[in-house]
Amino acid sequence: MSGRFGADELLDCYARGVFPMADGRDDPRLFLISPEMRGILPLDGVHIPRRLARTVRAGPFELRLDCDFEQVLDQCAAATPDRPDTWINRPIRHLYTQLHDRGAAHSVECWQDGALVGGLYGVRLGGAFFGESMFSRATDASKVALVHLVALLRTCGFVLLDTQFQTRHLAQFGTCEIPRAAYLAQLSDALRVQPAFPQSARWPGHWPMTGQQALQSCSAQ
Repeated sequence: MSGRFGADELLDCYARGVFPMADGRDDPRLFLISPEMRGILPLDGVHIPRRLARTVRAGPFELRLDCDFEQVLDQCAAATPDRPDTWINRPIRHLYTQLHDRGAAHSVECWQDGALVGGLYGVRLGGAFFGESMFSRATDASKVALVHLVALLRTCGFVLLDTQFQTRHLAQFGTCEIPRAAYLAQLSDALRVQPAFPQSARWPGHWPMTGQQALQSCSAQ
């Protein structure tokens, strides 16, 4: 990629089924990707393992939306023993911070004893949510955040949750891969939807649903 590439161009990429990545955290370059097979999590077919459902119901974390987006980004980019490098470099951090500032990127966060211990972030466009990355510093924190994200998307009227790729971690929730053409058809339909997503996205201490309500929303037909 060369020339000017900012928030507007990034949103245009998402609308065309394309997203950016980098080879590594310290690599300043960006690459635009449109996989032949695209990972999605069908919002009407989410599977929640029993043990995780018990954790969600117990509510060990305080759920927040967009309370500390930049810290979520930085935690997703941080090196861990299981993941010594990530694709979130400085240009990506700058771009997604721009999207967050204009209300197009969001973080679902798990807090415990005043500390951010897990969460995820992604991009919202029409009735599609594009999941980007997630992290955990406490057992099941990112998984709980994902369950609450699904519940929120279903409640608000979203129709597409894009996971980009299929991974073993995500497969337990019912993710699947579909060909690029099928994905673009679903994306086209989703972009015509206007969900009732909350505009004032600062919810410390009063996430709009309990764990039990989130599970019910995920399983409702």
